[in-house]
Amino acid sequence: MKKTILTILAVIVLCLGTAFSAFAEGEVQDFRNSGDRVIDNAGLLTDSQKSDLNRKIDEIRVRQKLDIVVLTTATLDGAKTWDYADDYFDYNSYGYGMKRDGLLLLISTEENDWYISTHGYAIYAFTDDGISYIGKKLKPYLSGGDFAGAFDAFAELCDDFVSQARNETPYNSFNLPKEPISWIWIPISLVIGLLLATGTVKKMKNKLKTVRFQSAAGSYMKKESLNITEKRDLFLYRTVSRTAKPKNESSGGSSTHTSSSGSTHGGGGGKF
Repeated sequence: MKKTILTILAVIVLCLGTAFSAFAEGEVQDFRNSGDRVIDNAGLLTDSQKSDLNRKIDEIRVRQKLDIVVLTTATLDGAKTWDYADDYFDYNSYGYGMKRDGLLLLISTEENDWYISTHGYAIYAFTDDGISYIGKKLKPYLSGGDFAGAFDAFAELCDDFVSQARNETPYNSFNLPKEPISWIWIPISLVIGLLLATGTVKKMKNKLKTVRFQSAAGSYMKKESLNITEKRDLFLYRTVSRTAKPKNESSGGSSTHTSSSGSTHGGGGGKF
């Protein structure tokens, strides 16, 4: 009897392990390209940095079910940044699932360009304003030559942006992440506020030095200067002011274009 129970338990454990392995393998197979996600053709990273970044990106892309690629190059071979990024994504079969959800960060040291190409679900998750925000976050790293720091920050931002989009509220011009206020500004703000308030009150007090309190209202009026004989209410005019409601120039979404392979991409970029 005891042997039978142990045999049954062993079979259950084996089945669960096989099912989990098949599930994990299925997750990986949903990514068409099985190679590395960090392609450092410009030689900006050490082997150790590249290995660490690949591990980090692999964990995020498998968990989020969205491909993430980092590509560096020393030359664009005369192509535009968006064409280069789109084509590299398309012709190397990056992306997750049937819609090939994913994005690619291109860094070109030829003229210090960066560009993010989005595809599938990433077009929804990474709006135009969101991509601009990411660029501003990466620029200090890129300008300072800290490419490993830039790519690490990019991976973390991708994780945050996809999580936000899964809640059906992708980051855009209306809800971009807010920067935390440093604690050092709290006492500084209090001191500035106190100084301004003290100065304002003192100034007002000085202006009122010539004013003296009177016991009766008549004391504030020149004698025999007012003689009321009749009282009437007359409507003279009405003033109506209209203010145009300001229009928001940003739609908060993603603009798209078609790559040379006929795929639809979103994206944006700039200089560093």
